[in-house]
Amino acid sequence: MSTVTMSNTRPIKTSRQKRPHNPNWREDFYRNGRPDEKEVIVISDSPTPPLSSTRQRPAQMEAARGMKRNRRTPLLSSNKSAQMLHQQASASAHKRRRRGEYRDHSHYNDTAYRSYISTSSHASGRYREPISTRESRSSAASSRQAIPSYDDKDGHYIVKIGDELGNKYQITHLLGQGTFGKVVQCWDRVSNRHVAIKIIRAVQKYRDASKIEIRVLNTLRDRDPANVHKCIHLREWFDYRNHICMVFDLYGSSLFDFLKHNDFNPLPMNQIQHVARQLLHSVAFLHSLRLVHTDLKPENILLVNDQCRTVPSRRSPGKSRRILLDTDIRLIDFGSATFDDEYHSSVVSTRHYRAPEVILGLGWSYACDLWSIGCILVELFTGEALFQTHENLEHLAMMEHVLGRIPERIVRQMCRPNQLKYFRGSRLLNYPNDDTTKQSRKYVKSLHTLEEVIEPRRSTFREQFYDLLQRLLLYDPEERISARDALRHPFFYMTFDEEDIRLSEVIGWSVTRSGCETFHSAFGAEYGICRNLVLTDNGLCFTFHCVRYINGINDLF
Repeated sequence: MSTVTMSNTRPIKTSRQKRPHNPNWREDFYRNGRPDEKEVIVISDSPTPPLSSTRQRPAQMEAARGMKRNRRTPLLSSNKSAQMLHQQASASAHKRRRRGEYRDHSHYNDTAYRSYISTSSHASGRYREPISTRESRSSAASSRQAIPSYDDKDGHYIVKIGDELGNKYQITHLLGQGTFGKVVQCWDRVSNRHVAIKIIRAVQKYRDASKIEIRVLNTLRDRDPANVHKCIHLREWFDYRNHICMVFDLYGSSLFDFLKHNDFNPLPMNQIQHVARQLLHSVAFLHSLRLVHTDLKPENILLVNDQCRTVPSRRSPGKSRRILLDTDIRLIDFGSATFDDEYHSSVVSTRHYRAPEVILGLGWSYACDLWSIGCILVELFTGEALFQTHENLEHLAMMEHVLGRIPERIVRQMCRPNQLKYFRGSRLLNYPNDDTTKQSRKYVKSLHTLEEVIEPRRSTFREQFYDLLQRLLLYDPEERISARDALRHPFFYMTFDEEDIRLSEVIGWSVTRSGCETFHSAFGAEYGICRNLVLTDNGLCFTFHCVRYINGINDLF
C-alpha cells in the first residue's frame, strides 16, 4: 500500500497533465462510419501560388509563405490514419514545429521545397537566399555582361575604325581627343565625302555645353550662310548612344599642329598678315552678334588646306622648314562662347592667352578676345607662346616684364582681397616674394620685351606690326583696340614692291621650261645658302610671294 506525503508546496505539473484528453474517435470522428481502406484524407490551406509571380518579396517572407501555402499532408492509408491524425492534433498545441517533422519531400512542389531548404539554412544560423532568387540574379548579371559597353570609364566613346556612327557615317580615322570628347574622320555614304564628327563625352555637363555650342553654331550659320566670315559651320547633329555628335566639313590641321610639326618655326610675315586679317574678320563678326568667343588660341584655328612646300631652315643649318601653300582658316570650338548679356563665368580662356582683367577679377567682355589675338600673332611670329606659365602671379610678372608695369588705375579697380594677393600697396606687383622659386625668377628675368622680340626698326612692316600688337595688348580693356578698328590699321594695307627687294643679295634667277621660278640666292654666312628653291604649280604667283618673303631676309629663312 503506497503512502502519500502531503506538503505545503504545490504539486509540479508534468507535461502529461498539459496534454489534452485523448479524442473520442468513434463519437467525434467516425460518426458516419470508418473510411474505406483506399480513402485518403488531404488537408490543404490554399492553392499553390503561380511560379511566374512578378512581385518580389524578401527571401525570408517567401520562405515562410511557401511553407504555409505549399505544405501538404502525405498520403495516409486506413491502418495509419488514426495515428497520424492524432500526431497532428497533438502537435498543433506546440508554439513551434520541429524542423524535421516532414522528411519526405517527394510530394511537394519545387517552390515549396526550395523555400523549406532556405528556411532550414537560416534557422541553423547561416542565411542562404532561395535558389530561385540566386538563379534570377545570376541570369540578370549575365545579361548585363552580355550588353556591350560603348564608353570608357571617363565617358569617352570608344572609337573603333570601321564602326558605324549613326545611320550614314563610318569611322575612318581618329583626329584628336580633348576634355570635351573626341573628333573622328568619317565617310558620309550619302554625300560620298569625308566629314569630321565631334563626339561629346557621355557626361551631363558636357552634353549641356554641347547644346549651347549647337545654338551658337546655328546662329552663325543663319547669319552668314555663305560663310564669308570663316567661322566653321555645323552640317547637322544627332544623339547616338547617349553621345551628342556634331558633323562638320573636314579641314586641315590646326595652326598649333602645323607649328608643332614644323619644329615651331615661325610663319612668314605675309602669312601672319593674312591669318591676322581673317581672324579679326571672324571675331568682328562674332562681336557684332554680341558674342564673345573666350577661347581663341592656335588650336582653335584650322587651316582649310595644310599642304606646304619645304625650304631650308635659317634656324638649323642642314634642316628644312615648311611654308604653307594656302593660309585660309576657319575658326572653331564655340563651346565656351558666351553672349554678352548672359552669365559670365569668372575665369575664361586658356592660360597662355588669358587677358589681365580675367586674372585680376575685373570682369571681362569683347576685349578679352583681342588680347588673345595679340598673343596668337606674337606666337606666329616667334613660333613660341608669349606667356608660358600656369600660375597667376608669375603670369602677371611676365606681362610686366614684356609689356611694362600694370597701370595704377587698373590696380585700384580690383577688390581688396585681390589687391593684397597680387600687389604691395597700389603700385608694385608682389613678385618675387618668399614663395617664388629660383627657376621662376630666372625664367621671368630671361624674357625679352615686346620691342626686343619684334625689332620694329628693322623694317616698316615690323614697325606697323609692333604698333598693332601694342594696341592689342593694352592692359586696360576699355582702351584696347576693337576688332573693327584693328582691321583698319596700316599693317593690313602694306604691300611689297620690287623696289623693296634687296637685289644686291639676289645672285640670279631663271625660268625653267615648266614655267617654274627657280631662285639661286645667297644671304651671307648668317643665313646660310638657299639651294635651288623651286616654286611649283603657279610660278608667277609664287614668285610674288617669294618677293614678299625676301623683304626681310630672315623672314624667309
